[in-house]
Amino acid sequence: MSDFLKDIIKETGNEYATLASEGIDSADVTSFIDTGSYAFNALLSGSIYGGLPGNKITAIAGEAATGKTFFALGVCKSFLDADKDAGVIYFESENAISKDMIESRGLDSTRIVVIPVATVQEFRTQAIKIVDKYLEQPEDKRKPMMFVLDSLGMLSTTKEMTDTAEGKETRDMTRSQIVKSTFRVLTLKLGKANVPMIMTNHTYDVIGSMFPQKEMGGGSGLKYAASSIIYLGKRKVKDGTEVVGNIIHCKNYKSRLTIENAMVDVKLTYDKGLDKYYGLLEIAEEGGLIKKVSTRYELPDGTKVFGKNINDNPEKYFTKDMLDKIDEETKKQFSYGSDNPA
Repeated sequence: MSDFLKDIIKETGNEYATLASEGIDSADVTSFIDTGSYAFNALLSGSIYGGLPGNKITAIAGEAATGKTFFALGVCKSFLDADKDAGVIYFESENAISKDMIESRGLDSTRIVVIPVATVQEFRTQAIKIVDKYLEQPEDKRKPMMFVLDSLGMLSTTKEMTDTAEGKETRDMTRSQIVKSTFRVLTLKLGKANVPMIMTNHTYDVIGSMFPQKEMGGGSGLKYAASSIIYLGKRKVKDGTEVVGNIIHCKNYKSRLTIENAMVDVKLTYDKGLDKYYGLLEIAEEGGLIKKVSTRYELPDGTKVFGKNINDNPEKYFTKDMLDKIDEETKKQFSYGSDNPA
């Protein structure tokens, strides 16, 4: 039977077809990219040592000024820092990215290609060309590569651009279909190439909903294509009266890898980017590794410490042994099939 099934694969001529036992290149997740935040890694992959799926699309959505671009740049920095040969292809539609913004956040600008795009079709054509060129290389010669689209919500369509140039104010009702067809093609190719993609998008309030509800633009195609969709909210972090960053509230709106509707808080500062340890305290408390006693936290050795002291000196309290224990709890709290009722 095995030989017969292999013959069927050859007959189909489908470059993505394979026996399940040999692994499914476009679907199996064999690697993760550290986001630079243990808590965000846990939300995406169920492990503080995991992160972004290495061959999937991850959507980061939120209202204006929730830090979507800074968040994406923070993940790019972690990706580039992990491998000196890695590169990022940054599709930019908001005219907001500059050399100073990239370099001031500690990213190597020589390994980032910024491609301005105005329409969904323009993005689709250029993204597919790049992936196809990448796949032409021998597999052992390919260097790690990541795609970023910032943002989908600002992309127009060819028809909309033409109508605007002619003075028409009609809306392109086919945009959602174009978005869907774009990701129908791109998802398989990115999976085959083992190239991860971060995409930012806007959210809006759903009118007529019984309860306050947010929805992401772009139609249903993106919801099906993205492996994970994270909704962001934020509150400001101040040093005295000066705003130095934000606490980003992350909710797992959709995931194929971890429990949906799970939430974590991460800290994003303007000078250092994502705080690697922020959010671990809450995960440890939820797992019973650290107990909240009045206004302080009781550590495993019985010592009582204020939460601020722990967050200000994380490496002192989150030792390798403690991190490993938190990782075990993370799998219970965020992964499917755990005994945790959450």
